[in-house]
Amino acid sequence: MTRKPTRKLDGPNRRSVLAGAIAFGAPVFAPNLIGRALASDAVDLAAAKREGKVVVYTSAPMSSAQRIATAFQNKYDIKVELFRTGGAQVLRRYMMERQAGTIIADVLVSSDQAALIDLTAKGHFLPFKPAGFEQIPEAFRDPTAHYIPQRVSVVSIYGRTDVIPVADLPKTWDDLLDPKWKGKLVMTNPSYSSLQVSVVAMMSRMRGWGYFEKLNANNVLVVQGNEQAVNTVKTGERPLAIFADAHYANEARFAGHPIRTVFPAEGTFVLPAFTAVVKGSANPNAAKLMAEYTLGLEAQKLWPPGGVYAARADVDPPSGSAPLRDIKVVPMDFAHVQASSAAVKKRFAEMFSS
Repeated sequence: MTRKPTRKLDGPNRRSVLAGAIAFGAPVFAPNLIGRALASDAVDLAAAKREGKVVVYTSAPMSSAQRIATAFQNKYDIKVELFRTGGAQVLRRYMMERQAGTIIADVLVSSDQAALIDLTAKGHFLPFKPAGFEQIPEAFRDPTAHYIPQRVSVVSIYGRTDVIPVADLPKTWDDLLDPKWKGKLVMTNPSYSSLQVSVVAMMSRMRGWGYFEKLNANNVLVVQGNEQAVNTVKTGERPLAIFADAHYANEARFAGHPIRTVFPAEGTFVLPAFTAVVKGSANPNAAKLMAEYTLGLEAQKLWPPGGVYAARADVDPPSGSAPLRDIKVVPMDFAHVQASSAAVKKRFAEMFSS
């Protein structure tokens, strides 16, 4: 049913990021890198101020994105123009503009690492290693520094505990197939959410499309993005969100909603959102300054109060949330995600529109 609108982790390579780098169920985040300084690139502050503005395309939650933008503006007196929508829509707009010969975005923020790998190979981004780069866990780094993590999404199940007792919440992905959850589940659409296309691509490869056929038998409500999913849970229309970004559950919990998050026992997906400086944009120095600010401690500490995991290993998780090092992680193969993305979106749409 579709509603329209740990062991040491190795660094990513160009084609298959994290594929085989993490044993199934191994904890992520072994911050063995701390204290090992890496040289950072300089930012020309005077040039950034002369440019006077930076245009940011992002799929970050609006409240968090605006909080970062406002803090940046207040600190540097450089205007931030935000375009914020779902991850797939951000990339679609950026690519349409590029194909038309126009570059509007100075900074592109995306959690679709498969797309970023492809765009990097095509020369879309400037390499830039900001101060604080050494605080990023190695598994999340692009070694060429063409895109830099800013925050981390942890895929979860979350539900209303005034409707479903904590002890009865699903504990595994297979638990979601139980007929008792029929008419109670909501998830996001991989055609809208770049996070979800990665998850569905991996789950369909690991468990087969038969898993999603069984899931569809439970009358899953499919909505565009995570904001719609959490609102559906908060209103009680569907008490369980599945394959959902834990940030939205945290934010709702902070606001007083009786919501509990579960990270499935067999492991889940942890996907960074990255900041990339667009090559050939009008404001390259302001873009680099924004990238540097986004990774700095001042900005990174703005994420957890909104329920979001920061990218830096030296920043605490959101209140009441498990540290990333304690969460079991399923390895991501972004070469597979990139190759199968169009087919995944098509198959999912056909299955869940029936």
